[in-house]
Amino acid sequence: MGIIFESLISIVNLVFQIYLFIVIGRALISWVNPDPYNPIVRFLHNATEPVLYRIRRLIPLQFGGFDFSPIILMLALEVGRKLVVGLIVMLAGSMGAW
Repeated sequence: MGIIFESLISIVNLVFQIYLFIVIGRALISWVNPDPYNPIVRFLHNATEPVLYRIRRLIPLQFGGFDFSPIILMLALEVGRKLVVGLIVMLAGSMGAW
């Protein structure tokens, strides 16, 4: 049973890490003038804009033309990852898997 929870933790960590890299990629391409028709640019925009839009709507974090919402999203992803992994560890402990 423990191997199932270890695998679940690895998958959760991987998903959060992949999305973190997508957010970093989005932040990096925002510094240049990318081609909006490029498939990679479109993917990065479509994958991050719904979440970034909600953050910008709740907390307007633009100072001097610099958008801090990706930083807030990265911090939230890290907190969310730790929270989800902690919940899985607690669940595994309560089931006697560890």
